[in-house]
This record gives sequence, C-alpha cells and structure tokens, in this order.
Amino acid sequence: MRIVVCVKYVPVLSALRFDPGTRRLVREGVPGEASSFDVRALGAALALRRTHGGEVVALTMGPPAARDGLVHCLALGADRAIHLLDPLLAGSDTLATARALSAALRREAPDVVLLGRASVDAETGQVGPEVAELLGWPQVTAARRLSVDPATRRFTAEREADDGFETLAGQLPAVVTAAEDLAEERFPTKAERQAAATKPIATLGVADLGLAPGDVGLAGSPTEVAAIEHVEVARRGEVLAGDSPEALARTLGERLRDLGVLGGAPEKRPRLPVRTPGAGAAVWVVAEFGPRGVRPVTAELLAKAAVLAVDLGGPVEALVIGHGAAEAPALAAAGADRVLVAEGPGLDPYTTDAHAAVLAEAIRARAPRLVLLGSTALGRDLAPRVAARLGLGLTGDAIDLDLDAEGRVRQHKPAFGGTIVAPILSRTRPEMATVRPGMLRSAEPDAARRAVVEKILVPTAAPRVEVVRRELLPDTAAALDSAAVVLGVGKGIGGPAALPAIGQVAERLGAAIGATREVTDAGWLPKQYQVGLTGRAISPRLYVALGVSGAMEHLVGLRRAATIVAVNKNPKAPIFKAADLGVVADWAAVLPHLEAALRA
Repeated sequence: MRIVVCVKYVPVLSALRFDPGTRRLVREGVPGEASSFDVRALGAALALRRTHGGEVVALTMGPPAARDGLVHCLALGADRAIHLLDPLLAGSDTLATARALSAALRREAPDVVLLGRASVDAETGQVGPEVAELLGWPQVTAARRLSVDPATRRFTAEREADDGFETLAGQLPAVVTAAEDLAEERFPTKAERQAAATKPIATLGVADLGLAPGDVGLAGSPTEVAAIEHVEVARRGEVLAGDSPEALARTLGERLRDLGVLGGAPEKRPRLPVRTPGAGAAVWVVAEFGPRGVRPVTAELLAKAAVLAVDLGGPVEALVIGHGAAEAPALAAAGADRVLVAEGPGLDPYTTDAHAAVLAEAIRARAPRLVLLGSTALGRDLAPRVAARLGLGLTGDAIDLDLDAEGRVRQHKPAFGGTIVAPILSRTRPEMATVRPGMLRSAEPDAARRAVVEKILVPTAAPRVEVVRRELLPDTAAALDSAAVVLGVGKGIGGPAALPAIGQVAERLGAAIGATREVTDAGWLPKQYQVGLTGRAISPRLYVALGVSGAMEHLVGLRRAATIVAVNKNPKAPIFKAADLGVVADWAAVLPHLEAALRA
C-alpha cells in the first residue's frame, strides 16, 4: 500500500512581524516548520504502514526552504520525499496548488492521500477537497479516526462535524484530511534529523508534471490578493486584585457597565434594506439547518447578501439541498427573495458527492453572481469540491464581504493567525466564498416577507462515501458561533469535575462554553468546543476566561471578541496581557459571585 502525505511548509506564526512602511509581512529570518495538521496526517500514514506495510511518501510544494519540511518528514519515518520546486509555482492559490499536487499524485498512484485539515497559516482547508475532485476520488475531511482494508480496498473514517461526529465508509483510493485527533504530533530526535538530512529528495518542476505554465502560479490562480491589512487588537490590560472574591466580582461588574459591556438596551439587529430585486444575477446562500431550524450563519449570510444585492441588482436566493423546504418562510424573513429546493433520494444525510452534484449543476444552469456558504464542516467540505469542478476561485473562512469601486466582490480573509486580513478578488464568475460563523450580523427577521419557492433539478450522483453512523452532541457547542457571552475554560479549572458548575452558570446566563486546546486534548470537552488556531474563531460581546493561561494558540481565536475578561489566580499568567479586564483570584471562588455581577 502506498500512502502520500501532502505537507505544507509554513512560517512560525509567533515570529512573523508586519512592516507598516511596506505594508507587507516580513518573512526574512523567520523560521519555518511543517504545518502541524500535516504532521498529524503523516503520523496517521506511518500508523497505517505499521499495520499494513507499504511505503509513505511525503510531498511538498514550495520554495527551496520547504526542503526542511521534507527532512522533518523523513526524520519521522517517511520512506521517500518529493519536492515540487519551480519559479512558475510561485503565487499559486489553492486551486493552482491542487492542480500541481494532483499531477504529482497521479505519477505516484497512491492508495491513500493524507493532508492536514488546514494549514495553520492560511486556514482555508480547501486544498484537500480540491485535490480529491481533480483526481476524481472520494474525500473525507477533518477525520479523527481512519482504518483501511487493503484486501477489500475499503476505508472507514470518523470525521468531526459541527454538531458531533460521523462514521463514513468508502472505496479506495481516497483523499483524507486530518483533524488534530487523527494522530499524536511527534518530534524527531537530533539523530533522526541528522540521518534524514543525508537522504535524497526528488525534485519535480512544472514540465515534469505535464502542466502548462498557465495552469499554476499567478497565471493559473482564479483568485488574487488585492492588499493586506495588519490587524492589531489593543486590549485595556486592567487588572483587579483583592482579598474578597465577592468584592472583586462586584467591581468587575461595575467596570463592565462603565465600559458599556453590561447594562443598557440590548443591541438591535439591523433591518433588511428596502429593495426591489432587479434583473441582475442572483446572490446565492447555501442554507444549513440545525435542530432549531435555520442555522445562525445562514441568516447572517442572507442579511449580507441582501446588502450586496442592492448594488448588484439581482435577487437573493437561498439554496436548500435535501430537507429544509419547510423553513422557506424563515429564509424569506431572513432576506431570501427566492428559495431553490433540491429534494430527492440520497440527499439526506449530507454526502459530498450528492450535494456537490446538485450545487455544481445548479450553478452551471442558473449562473448566479455570487455563491456563499458558511465556513462550517459542511461548507468547508462542499465548497472546494464544487469550486474545483467548475474551475472557480474560492475564498475560505472570510470574515466580511463588500464591493470595490469596479463592482467586484471583495472577500476579506484573515490569515497567519488573524494578524492580517487580505481582501481577495476572484477572476471567475460566480465568485464563491465560505464565511466564518458569527462574523456578520443577521437582520431583524421580517415576517411579512414572502419568497418564491422553486424546485430545481436533482442530478443523479451515487455517493461513493456512505454515512454509517452519526453521533450528535448537545447543541451547546454550535452555540459558540453566535453566542453573545462565552465562558472559556482552561486547564486551570482543575479537571472535568468543575464543568457542571460552570455549565450551570452558563445556562442561567444564556452563555456558551468554549475551551482551550489543552482541555479538549485532555478529553474534558469534545473538540467542537475548542477555540483557537486549530479550533473555532469566535466573536462574542464578552468572553470570560476561567483558568486559561493565555497561550497564543488560544488567543488567535479571540481576536474578534469585543471584550475579554480573565480570571486566574496566577498574576503572571499571559492571559492578563491579552484581556481588557483581569481578576487575580481563584476562579472557583469568584464563580458564585460572577453570575450576579454579570446579571446586575
């Protein structure tokens, strides 16, 4: 069995800095490393080799320095390494990158291709599904378990979804992207690195891959970066100290009211713009639904679509694939002028093949101007597959959308741990983007609005991946996407026995629970609760960190939180420098009084 692991060489995020004079990131002298998700993918590949035999090949595309990432993979146990190295590859976006990788993969004819769920610098998660589409293979994204049977050429995987876990089964060959739990991240010894440094690494250029110069690099990329903007979040850094937990909580509440975080009238949601849909091309939103109906991210996207449609001159259309037609009135109230419904066998539950066939065919037939999806487990799985099938540019994990002076849609995307935001433009139509939940504001629902409901063609597409089982979690994890208040827990709470008390306070406050990577790694809470670089990015009005140390990996997910409060008994904890208000005290002593302070 041959397993190829695609590895991206990325800069160490903590070492990056922004030059305000040149308005560019300074990479000179910044060390690099293999992206951590890709290293976990490599660990899973090595485990499969131990079980079934065969070979593991590490594959990277990048500048000469990326060779170091391959040496790292060889030191960990990869049998061979291949470096796609050519000046023509410079500037490749995700689709151009996928073209180069898939060409190299065809030469290798692997049984399994493994990649990280996303790279830690760009955080798009698009390359894996785009590679799968270009190869014509089934895909599994965000896998946390993987087993294969070489005799039957079958695989079984468990993937992370927003609301739980799915067990999937399918035929090899397949492309699988790795979540954090798929394998432990291991670091090679000095002796292993020294031995790996002497091993040969094959180098391939664009001509070796059978590609034309226009297939890759800037010329082959359907998206372009318009500019980059540095994002620096200034926090107040006030620290409260004292002997009485009750008095500290009371003072905290007073300061939050002084800052306008507590008290006053609840913030009103904006109204939908008054408009008459014209003859322009439509703005589409691919709708998602949860146990309580329309997911908040769908309502957020419909509100933004309605604003964009004022200038674009077309209608706003919600696309419902599978169940959800009964939610047409709610979609209309959120901003949809028309609801396109694709119903038929094989569409529930979600599978990549069936839903991609519907979305791709609908885009071909109806030619919308813009297609928006949530940056959810479904959206990150579906959108790249469709974009690759149609040769379209796709921006992943955007945080805002607007129009430039020429009427092009600017898709504002964070990168490098949120330290920069880059407006992305597409050279293809329709423009496509996935948008991070909680970044946009939904509109006040207008119950008087009515939408035309139209059934659309459902093409036949037999799913190559079967959903064997679904395990649903309480919807408290999904609430992180739109919660106004979040209580974040770190290892400082002591253990999982502390969670019920925190959960009860959160429930009474109407708050969501978030967690650090250390907490989810320890198994105290599922990964769906994780906030940070390799978890969710959230934007609550108030984030209260309980026993959180303040690691950079966690703080990246809090950059768009309006106000951060830290409660930690260690006065030297880094979280205090990243918070607006800090309370130096034992979280357990403060918690009983915190509820009253936040309610007052």
